[in-house]
Amino acid sequence: MSNPIDRRDFLKTAGLTAASLSFGAAALQGRPPELIRNSPGHPRLLSGCCAYSYRKYLQNGPMTMEDFIREAVELEIDGVDMTTYYLKSTEPSYLLGLRRLAFRNGVPFSGAAIGTNMCQPDPGKRDAEIDKIKKWLEATELLGASHLRVFGGEVPKGASDEQGIQWVVETMKPACDYAAAKGITLGIESHGGITSKAANILEILRRVDSPYAGCNLDISNFQEDPYTQIEACIPYATHTHIRDFYGEARKPLDLERVWKLFAQGGYKGFTSAEYEGEEDPKTGVLKLLARIKALNKQYSTV
Repeated sequence: MSNPIDRRDFLKTAGLTAASLSFGAAALQGRPPELIRNSPGHPRLLSGCCAYSYRKYLQNGPMTMEDFIREAVELEIDGVDMTTYYLKSTEPSYLLGLRRLAFRNGVPFSGAAIGTNMCQPDPGKRDAEIDKIKKWLEATELLGASHLRVFGGEVPKGASDEQGIQWVVETMKPACDYAAAKGITLGIESHGGITSKAANILEILRRVDSPYAGCNLDISNFQEDPYTQIEACIPYATHTHIRDFYGEARKPLDLERVWKLFAQGGYKGFTSAEYEGEEDPKTGVLKLLARIKALNKQYSTV
């Protein structure tokens, strides 16, 4: 017969268990003790590609998302970002089929990407955006991905950034609570509008205050002083989209300078090509990925 548990040991163990459960519940409800950051040092940089890079072929054929997954094998990349615009449906059988095909080809999903406009003055429209995100979180879960890209949206005429930030927070916070139950992180993209400034993105994340919220860092979308703004977002980056230009004027972006910032900030995750050049993507994506892979090899310590 085993010895009875010492009462003091039991109370100590029970207390630790209760504390663990309490912390876990808080995390699932989107209430971390502090804003989650990437820890400096030991950058882990993985190559990837967004389905959007092949939009010329995916929008109306001849390419399918199944073909895109197979293309990833030929590209010899670490994962793919599933831009949902090109999915045939959200039926479970279709999504699970893509998941199985990716698994059998050794192609992880770095995440999925949807378009949203959370910067809505109308509470009813914000609720509709929450419902939309929930729907795509369910689809992302079926795909077996752990990240979903969302957009902040445009600030309506006559509204201030402060109002826009609060509207986004009121949308993203409950969406993150729903995402937490599925273990999926929502990455708000630096994509113009309310997210055209790093300061706005960081304030949104501070107020959302969830371990399931981060920044989908598109390095090309800052109009001014891109390196300073990229550096500010790196601690909160959960995924990145890569082009070799920035802003509407498409000024050249020094990718090596950006990778040095990734390394200094300890970014760990995917560097996904999102090709938008004039060259045919069949060759343009290869060239962009060659630069990404070389930089990953140079600056990743893992």
